[in-house]
Amino acid sequence: MAELPPPPEGILLGYFIVSDDVERSQRFYTEVLGGRLLFSGTPTVVALANTWIVINTGGGPTDDKPTVTLETPPDPDRISSFLNFRVKDIEAVYAEWSARGAQFLTPPKRHQYETRCYVRDPDGYLIEVGQTTDPQGDWSPTQWQPSLQARRR
Repeated sequence: MAELPPPPEGILLGYFIVSDDVERSQRFYTEVLGGRLLFSGTPTVVALANTWIVINTGGGPTDDKPTVTLETPPDPDRISSFLNFRVKDIEAVYAEWSARGAQFLTPPKRHQYETRCYVRDPDGYLIEVGQTTDPQGDWSPTQWQPSLQARRR
């Protein structure tokens, strides 16, 4: 396996997905969402925004996860996690990704603190795309820890 670059410091968060067709998913994350292929193989790794999408086939238990079976979502309408992208211009992202073949569940919808919409990848994984509606672009809930709010200033 090729050596992937380590994060410059600290940790790098990656999102692992199981795919029924790794090449199809690779094309979606690179050609539709604009990611950059870091490694093609087992697993395939795509750099997207400030994270990695790790794509691999499913499979049964292994010695380090003896009771876990990896599989694609059996029902794409019942989920327990999803990717969440924060963007500066949701209308531009919606238009660009739609033109590349992304099929959104709805157009962007305005809510109290954000405008958002959702798209699925080829295996049914849900991806949220959102933009803050705060005119200063830095809204954060008042219930967040004061130390987090101070860092944003």
